[in-house]
Amino acid sequence: MASLIACLYLLLRKGNAFAPDVTPPLTLRRWAAAFFAVSCLGHFWWLLLYFYSRHFNMIGVMVASVLDIRHFNMIGVMVASVLDCVGMLTTITGTLLAMLQDRKRPLWPVVIATMPYAVLRALHLAYPDGLFLDLAIAYMVLSCVLLTVYLVFAAWRYRHWLCDNYADLEHKEIRSSYIMIFITALLLILFFGFESRYKVIGFIVQFLEIPFFGLMLWRVETLQQLDGMTGVDTEDPLPAEPEETAPLPTLSGIGALLKRHCEDAQLYLKQDLSLSQLSQTIGTNHYYLSQYFTQQGLTYNAYINGLRINHFINLYHEAVATQRSFTAQQLASESGFRSYSTFSAAFKQRIGQTVTAWMRDTTGVE
Repeated sequence: MASLIACLYLLLRKGNAFAPDVTPPLTLRRWAAAFFAVSCLGHFWWLLLYFYSRHFNMIGVMVASVLDIRHFNMIGVMVASVLDCVGMLTTITGTLLAMLQDRKRPLWPVVIATMPYAVLRALHLAYPDGLFLDLAIAYMVLSCVLLTVYLVFAAWRYRHWLCDNYADLEHKEIRSSYIMIFITALLLILFFGFESRYKVIGFIVQFLEIPFFGLMLWRVETLQQLDGMTGVDTEDPLPAEPEETAPLPTLSGIGALLKRHCEDAQLYLKQDLSLSQLSQTIGTNHYYLSQYFTQQGLTYNAYINGLRINHFINLYHEAVATQRSFTAQQLASESGFRSYSTFSAAFKQRIGQTVTAWMRDTTGVE
């Protein structure tokens, strides 16, 4: 029921209940709805098998005798297991990858990877001595571990891509995505590796599904859609052609353009300023601008946050000198930071002290 309600909610509700000010990616919403639908159908299928084995064994015996199948019930279990494997792995992977908006990643390797599991389950049906079932379980556990490694690596690359392209990371950060990856891996390993052997593991998985569904639903609705960047393949080394016919500035000339159009004009105070927007403002290509920051040993996020922190420091000294009442939260907002938590983390990383400790050591004001 929880998965059914979540699926219908994502498909039918147009608004956003968890974070009304956030517009999540439509692709992510659809993948999550597909995952909840597969989860609901999986539970329904296993319930049908349960009631069949409990109350309709006579029908099963009759059908088995007609079809000359020794283990008729095992066919249903095998089909249900394979459907769970293909459906759950595909939709959960699609959902997790949809959270990474830097580029499109194919899902066909995940589908192909489930085929050996189906073959091993079919061999177990023909030779029910336990060997092929053990091999199938071991294969799925190994596949889940490898999938987790791949997802962590993809999320790590996405984190660096965000820092190279966006100044504000609120509603874009992937800390929650890492948590979801590891919880997903735990549930998949428990489900495919131990649920069939230990009933208590099955109960644990069922109870863990409820908070996991809530976490996924929350993450889907709190992840910000990146304007115009979904599906961009960042591995293309060729710069895009500029619209204007004027020649592009060299890497050595980009620093002067940044000084004039970003630092002196205080463009860094604009929230949600992306690398592409800044490159258009200074009249260069986003590829060359990214190369410039790499040459300087900076990320775009670090560059903009550095300017904002310097602006905060200037505002702070002015407020203290004029004895104007202020709060650190107010000054951080005036310096271009969307949230105080982001400002605090960036300030400590750059200055080496917390905001409170720095203010106390600088002027004795907290």
